Amino acid sequence: MDLNINGLTIHASTGGRPFDPEKPTVILLHGAGMDHTVWQFQARAFAYRGYSVLSLDLPGHGRSDDPAPETISGYANVVAELIDAVCADSAHIVGHSMGAFIGIELAARYPDKVRSLTLIGVSERMPVHPDLLAAAEVDDHLAFDLVSSWGHTRTAHTGGHPTPGLWMMGSTIRLLERSKPGVLHNDLAACNAYDTALARAAEISAPTLVLIGEHDLMTRPKGAAFLAEAIPDSATVIVRGAGHSLMVERPDAVIDELLALWTSA
Repeated sequence: MDLNINGLTIHASTGGRPFDPEKPTVILLHGAGMDHTVWQFQARAFAYRGYSVLSLDLPGHGRSDDPAPETISGYANVVAELIDAVCADSAHIVGHSMGAFIGIELAARYPDKVRSLTLIGVSERMPVHPDLLAAAEVDDHLAFDLVSSWGHTRTAHTGGHPTPGLWMMGSTIRLLERSKPGVLHNDLAACNAYDTALARAAEISAPTLVLIGEHDLMTRPKGAAFLAEAIPDSATVIVRGAGHSLMVERPDAVIDELLALWTSA
């Protein structure tokens, strides 16, 4: 499904079912340098359980038009406009890593557009290692290797994909290799600069779920718990055995937790 937002084409996967604005809307927001394919398990599961799914390629990513916004607030504005464009009163927002920061900004600035919020692989700050930023700035393959390595548990380094025959590390590296030049650096820099997550968290009125990977190396669990404490109506769940990429490493657990949240929201 392609949407026109201020002259830009924004692509979204609907999980294999036509989008219906009469059904509850779910918007899935990917992380730095990624695209909608990281949500392949969740998008289909929700679409076949009575939800209208928009798993986005954020601007500058995947099949969506350039440019990618340079700030988290810029991304949040695009998502707010997209909610209006599909005639949805509000949406369940699910964000991973950079997408979680976008969700925080969106929920704080546009509370009427957010029915519930789920933050996955997040912390109150997401400082990016200078070596990773430097490598990403020149599109050095080292940046792809580092994101893939730090983003997965040890088990995922050698196998463990929910789909037999696939390799998590290799899939993530290939996804980053397909990203447009400069996009990973743009996104990492936006995350590095976003220092208002705690302040924004206190302004969130939507029921919020924070999903924490037990072995997350990119956004430490303590930081995620600290952020959750700042959100007035929040719950925290630790997903055992998972790293930063929870929705790929433990897809069923993520699906179950989200469905439970939406049933009560």
